[in-house]
Amino acid sequence: MALIIQKYGGTSVGTTERIQAIANKIIDCRQQGHDIAVVVSAMSGETNRLIGLSREISRSPVAREYDVLVSTGEQVTIALLSMALQEQGQAARSYTGGQVRILTDDAHSRARIRNIDGYGIKKDLNAGRVAVIAGFQGVDENGNVTTLGRGGSDTTAVALAAALEADECQIFTDVDGVYTTDPRVVPEARRLSRITFEEMLEMASLGSKVLQTRAVEFAGKYNVPLRVLSSFEEGEGTLISYEEAGVEQAKISGIAFNRDEAKLTVTGVPDQPGVAYRILGPIADNNLEVDMIIQNIGQDGMTDLTFTVHRNDYDKALEILQIVAGDVGAREVIGDPRIVKVSIVGVGMRSHAGIASSMFQSLANEGINIQMISTSEIKISIVVDEKYLELAVRTLHEHFQLEQD
Repeated sequence: MALIIQKYGGTSVGTTERIQAIANKIIDCRQQGHDIAVVVSAMSGETNRLIGLSREISRSPVAREYDVLVSTGEQVTIALLSMALQEQGQAARSYTGGQVRILTDDAHSRARIRNIDGYGIKKDLNAGRVAVIAGFQGVDENGNVTTLGRGGSDTTAVALAAALEADECQIFTDVDGVYTTDPRVVPEARRLSRITFEEMLEMASLGSKVLQTRAVEFAGKYNVPLRVLSSFEEGEGTLISYEEAGVEQAKISGIAFNRDEAKLTVTGVPDQPGVAYRILGPIADNNLEVDMIIQNIGQDGMTDLTFTVHRNDYDKALEILQIVAGDVGAREVIGDPRIVKVSIVGVGMRSHAGIASSMFQSLANEGINIQMISTSEIKISIVVDEKYLELAVRTLHEHFQLEQD
């Protein structure tokens, strides 16, 4: 008998009919002899509705009350799913994050989990009940309701699986697994049967929306096997786990991309110690995240510094740099909000030389100019003009033959 944690997202529980279908799926799993604890999100659209209500009252609500409001969506779902299970004769009990005692820090709207008390859930499982837990939420040490940020239900499920030492954490969503790239861009994209934590973490951080980055980090840290499955069709999904010794990995596992990038360049910067900090420090002080950074080789005592930010932060970053440029004696600030990042990811790159040159050659053959390059042990990321996004992804997918097993 295995202990399985299942997580169902908003689209999976979007209607009462879908909630009843999820109840059937859970009962089928129970009949196979497994113990089941279930983490659920709010019904599709409900969190946005609650956020809309808050904005009708206040432009800047108190963070504590905001979390109290937006956490109620999951409370509706856990009650409805528990009712659906009970109607079919399956004992079930619902829990809010506070009732489970999912202890977090006090950073409202972006709290991080510190500890989970699984005692009550273990008692339910031993008694043959299904525990249904609200995702996305917890409580701080003073009992205040906190929320984990968008996609936080994934993190709840993984953290619960780690606390209960579950055999597997299954994330049910509206796709049937992790693909080599977005099938909407490349129809030939292939579902992966398995992928490593490292690869999935890179894919998630580089733009793949299948799993929340924090959830993958947590799973890797505590070695919780993750499986991405479809709520709407049967299948094996994609298993995310550590690389198995003796299993030869493909050179490239997938291609991720991010449309939400913008580039900023400060030209004519004095080439002296501390200048990079003087430019990037004010960006960090305004809570703007910097991604790729390139500093050119100094010439005649001057250099250029280029970096990327989220496209939503472009105007603010540009405004800050206009001030900073004058302070450091730079020549000018140039910006481009119409760029994208495309990345190839694969642990197999470690043992294969020439991947980068092969990647660059395939793009050059299509006339795609590379503006920036960033590499790590298992990924190569490039920045190109946004008009080349789909062509670049299709070219690389075909070049590395990712449509083949």
